[in-house]
Formats: sequence, structure tokens, C-alpha cells
Amino acid sequence: MTAELLEPSLREHLGLVARPRWRPYLMGIVNATPDSFSDAPGQKSLENRVELARRLIADGADIIDVGGESGITNKPAVDADEEIARVTPVIEAISALPGAVVSVDTYKPSVARAAIAAGARIVNDVSGLADDDLAAAAAEGEAAIVLMHTRAKPKQKLFPHYDDVVADVKNFLADAIMRATANGVPLERVIVDPGPDFAKTPAQTIRSLRALDDLAELGRPILLAAGRKDFIGALTDRGPREREAGTLAALAAGVEHGIAIARLHDIAAAADFLTVRAALSGELAVDDNLALADHKRRVELATEA
Repeated sequence: MTAELLEPSLREHLGLVARPRWRPYLMGIVNATPDSFSDAPGQKSLENRVELARRLIADGADIIDVGGESGITNKPAVDADEEIARVTPVIEAISALPGAVVSVDTYKPSVARAAIAAGARIVNDVSGLADDDLAAAAAEGEAAIVLMHTRAKPKQKLFPHYDDVVADVKNFLADAIMRATANGVPLERVIVDPGPDFAKTPAQTIRSLRALDDLAELGRPILLAAGRKDFIGALTDRGPREREAGTLAALAAGVEHGIAIARLHDIAAAADFLTVRAALSGELAVDDNLALADHKRRVELATEA
């Protein structure tokens, strides 16, 4: 890995500011779909999706990941035209926000092309490059691409046998990197994702995440998408929206292993967690005059008129 979280060429290409090693880039999630496993159900308006993105950026998000198809496996894939109709207005609107860097969560080449045209700078592929044309789409649009490990087809729930899940993740992603670059994506625009929960049992996911140092040997930045994942629920016996504490624990482990990007839902909590962690470890300098504002010292109780 390079000394920086992202090579300067990639960071500058994406329009990201430099971050210290203790503070990975935070990728906030905006779902343009009515059936995300962790959102409240129902259709979301363009306005409230943009407002969510604005809030995530204010909370510290560096990247906003927009998806138009849920990873829920008991529902069929969304038609590409429908997915384009869902994500492109959201991407166009969010891309216009100050400081916004937008990623599109898709494995469909036509969706990637439309999203890049709408302003997306990263293609976040959860298929493990099932279609090489997706890499070609990213290359044509000069976008970065996230390559994720999975042995399952999109929308398929599968738990294959691995002789060595750690080796499989590394070898699979090494092959995906070669195919992406063969289809025109410059190596410096490739990011890798170990794929927590994708075609892995909770135990297999945990083993793969314990070995992020092995994955770093590929020489590419690592994106950790651990937010509210099932392996956290299995460890804690909690539902999706009750997994934030476990998510922060996974984030801490990821930082220790040098991740470059963390994809999660609660950006404010992650930013606060990373700041306090860095201050206590000595990675963040603390001014001797640091003080708490008086109005933040206690909860003001409402009084009756």
C-alpha cells in the first residue's frame, strides 16, 4: 500500500481531500430503492434522498454511494431501465451538492454508463465483475471501480465450500484486477472489497476480515463495507438497525488493517468514533486549550410554561 490512503492521482481524480491514516474516507449510503434491508420500507422522494445526502456530507461523508437495486435475495433483479430511472435523477441532484463525490452501486454496464453520465465518479460493483463490460463502462467514463469478492451471482444467496476463504478472496480479486485493467481501467483507479456476507457465512466473513493484511498485498486500496452486515447481527443477535455499535467495532478493526474507505450508514457516529479513537491513540494532536462549550455540557430539560 502507498503511504496515503489513496494514491494522489486517484484522490485528485475523484476530487477528494487528503485524509490521515487514522481517518479512512467515509462512504455514506443513499438507497434509491423501496426495499433496502436496512431502511424503513416505502418509496423515497428525490427530495428526501438529496436531503439525506446533504446530511451525510455535513456529518463527514466523503463519498455518497447511490444504489437502485437492493441486495435482498428473495426478490428478482430490477430491470436496467428501471434502475437507471431510479438512480440517475438522484445522482444528478447529489452531484450538484458542494463537496459531493458520488458512487453508483451497480453491476449492470448500462446502468453504470448512465450513472457516470449523470455525475458518478466511482462504479461500486458487488458482482465481482460478473460482466467485463462493466469495467469497460468505467474505463470509458474515466471512473474508478470497486471490485468485490463474491462467488454468488447477483441476487443469489449462496454459501459455497472454501478450502481457504482468505486465499479465495485474494486470488479472486487478483483475477478481477487483471480483467478490469485488460478492459481499460487504469490500475490506479481500482479499489478492492473483501465482500463481507457475500457468498460467505458469518464465520467465513470473520475469517476473511481478520486477514485484511493479506488482501493489502494486492497493492490496491481496500473498501470495507461492513455497515449493519449479517455477520455483526450473528455475533450480537441484533437486527439491521441495531448493529451500529458492532459496525463501529468492525470499522476499528478495518482502520488497524489500513482500509482506505469505509461504507456505512451512520456517518456521524463513525466520524466521532474515529476522532476520539485517534485522540486517545495519539494519532490526532489535541490542543491544550481543548474545551467543551457550556451549552453542550448537559441536556436541557423542557419546562412547562
